[in-house]
Amino acid sequence: MSKAFALAPLLILLVVCVGCKEEKEKRSAPPPPPATSVAKAGACADGGGKLTDSVSATFFPTTIGGYCIDPQGEMRTYGEKGKYSADDIATTAFDGEYEVYKRFGIKRLVSLHYIDGSGKGGSVEVYLSQFGDTAGAYAMYTLRVVAGDPDDPSTPKVLAATAAGAIGTGRAYVWRGQYLAELQYVNEQESPTELAKSSETILSAIGIDMGERLPGPKTLPPAAQALPTGNLIPNGIVFSPKDVLAYKGVGPAAMGFYKNVSLRWRVLSIVKDDIDQAKDVFKTIKKTPGMLPIAGVGDEGVRVLVSTSSEASEANAKSVTAGPKIEFVVARKGNVVWGVGNEEYALHTEKANLSTDALTTILKDLVATRVPTSPAAASSSKK
Repeated sequence: MSKAFALAPLLILLVVCVGCKEEKEKRSAPPPPPATSVAKAGACADGGGKLTDSVSATFFPTTIGGYCIDPQGEMRTYGEKGKYSADDIATTAFDGEYEVYKRFGIKRLVSLHYIDGSGKGGSVEVYLSQFGDTAGAYAMYTLRVVAGDPDDPSTPKVLAATAAGAIGTGRAYVWRGQYLAELQYVNEQESPTELAKSSETILSAIGIDMGERLPGPKTLPPAAQALPTGNLIPNGIVFSPKDVLAYKGVGPAAMGFYKNVSLRWRVLSIVKDDIDQAKDVFKTIKKTPGMLPIAGVGDEGVRVLVSTSSEASEANAKSVTAGPKIEFVVARKGNVVWGVGNEEYALHTEKANLSTDALTTILKDLVATRVPTSPAAASSSKK
């Protein structure tokens, strides 16, 4: 255990009381699957439907867990090498949600339907999005999973799906490389309790299977890899390809959410290819109004007050109303920029914010002990 995290009980004494705020607007979920008739028992007896898309056919199981590709359904493809255009994604697949995907660089979408061969009424709709790069795909994944406070019980729990996965009642998400799979379960014949149980079974089976089939690295992007794992809330990472906090074009950046008993804080990680790029990021941060320098932390350090609500601005077509100013201490060490700040979600639920000294203690420990791999080195190691 690191020195900073071992001091957590002592940090409780440094907690400060702050005012309350309205909770951020929840990010919307993808559209529900289309209404379909209930498959009859034996519908999968002939092995199910055909995977007609040559580009992605190997990414999906034909039959699994008593389910199969709907023999009466259509495997729809959009965008690059697809039957339908990218514009059709907006009108027939994701509706208003398309703008979010477009911002993260979606280039292709495949949708298909699984049915329960036992005739018990279950069905699973799968949307597989391919993005222009890993950063865009992982960012969209974290946006889906962390729709608000990751410590909220409604947040999907971890699904062991190779690179990254999450599962909640009736929904699951799997990320790997340039791909994001979104799975939705429907069964109108089940009670909520029955649905929760049966959906977890089949969504886990399909999600884990797809996680092994999808191409791409099994590791997180460097900025996300760099985050410390101790006290990290499960699935508590938001990834930003370009913008984070109040800063434009400083990414890729990862924001981790942490909790120790009642204490809450966030850790920011920005890993650059070289020192000069990291210096440019830090110059941007130093321009924050009211910035104060901090000595003795890495190569350079500052204290800033920022609005964490702006971290969602990259994903939303509309501008996000700025939230309260949250204290962050930020340092650069070589090609990495670290930040440690108080938790905005704790402002109205817990009196759990840390003093500047407490935040700086955690930051010093990060700078001293975390040595992340640069994106360039990570890329060359996969060749």
